[in-house]
Amino acid sequence: MIAKASLTTSRSSARPSTLGAINRGPIVRGGPWLSPTYADSTTEDFIDGEDLDVRRAAVAALGPYNGSVVVTDAGTGRILAMVNQKLALGSGFQPCSTIKVSVALTALRERVITPSSKVNGIDLKYALAHSNNAFFATLGTRMGYETVSKYAHLFGYGEKAGLNVPGEQAGRYPSGPPANGGMGMLTSFGEEISQTPLELAALMGALANGGKLYYLQYPRNPSEAQHFVPKVKRELDLKGLIAEVKPGMLGAVEYGTARRIMNAVQDQPIAGKTGTCTDSHTHLGWFGSFNDTGARKLVVVVLLTGGKPVKGPVAAGVAGDVYKNLGSVNYFAKSSPPATIPATLLALPMCCK
Repeated sequence: MIAKASLTTSRSSARPSTLGAINRGPIVRGGPWLSPTYADSTTEDFIDGEDLDVRRAAVAALGPYNGSVVVTDAGTGRILAMVNQKLALGSGFQPCSTIKVSVALTALRERVITPSSKVNGIDLKYALAHSNNAFFATLGTRMGYETVSKYAHLFGYGEKAGLNVPGEQAGRYPSGPPANGGMGMLTSFGEEISQTPLELAALMGALANGGKLYYLQYPRNPSEAQHFVPKVKRELDLKGLIAEVKPGMLGAVEYGTARRIMNAVQDQPIAGKTGTCTDSHTHLGWFGSFNDTGARKLVVVVLLTGGKPVKGPVAAGVAGDVYKNLGSVNYFAKSSPPATIPATLLALPMCCK
């Protein structure tokens, strides 16, 4: 029998006194919000195959927020912890500014820009670090729907990221430029795209490991975890591109939109991208990230839903606490456990050739 999750922490008791009012759906600017900002995000989770060190770190970091934390091993595609599985496995939400990572990769591969190219007076590093909307809207207009869509699908948008993960739904990618704002809105805010936390985690993992887009797999018990076999969905030809987008993602953490994370990680380089927007009267805060040093590279994706307090920088702060909590138990010094057999390649459509 699969055990129900109960790994809550003392932070759960630290919910703001306004929790009751927020759950009743207060009218705030941009509201009424359809999702609460604070909730118990662990109540329906099942954890028999999870890494319990990672689970504890993620639950403690999320605390009272209504949201999901997904942590994967970038070198294998194993889902180590998935907090709020109902939210993580659903059909997703607008990706907000996290879409800019895939747009940057596309523009670089298509040679629309180089890392030093100036668009509206700024370069790619600055644009990623500060999430400059005009920069990425311009790229989308220059490249057009067909080019952007082709790469987005290769990067995993519009399809399930997991392999035989019970309950997982696929995200959605529009069949043409959005009616609201066209390509500019699609490539700066992810308009009409529905992104799942697992889709973002899979792409972040490929950036962390050098280009392998793994199927994300979620062991359901200790035996499956012990006999885990990585499976590659696609080899993405990202040679040279990762080094060109990473400075902006590191910059986001060091001095840009995700700088709140520095309070937690300080000496550990983390590459990431925030996202903040509203999707159907639900305010969203996204953060996709990976640690850039250590024997073990992890991906941490945070999605927060709720009202006005929810935003990308807050999600980055949650991710920062995940890394901090794992660092306190020396987790990153441990190498990924070896697979029972080498990673298998299930599909080989090559990106970007």
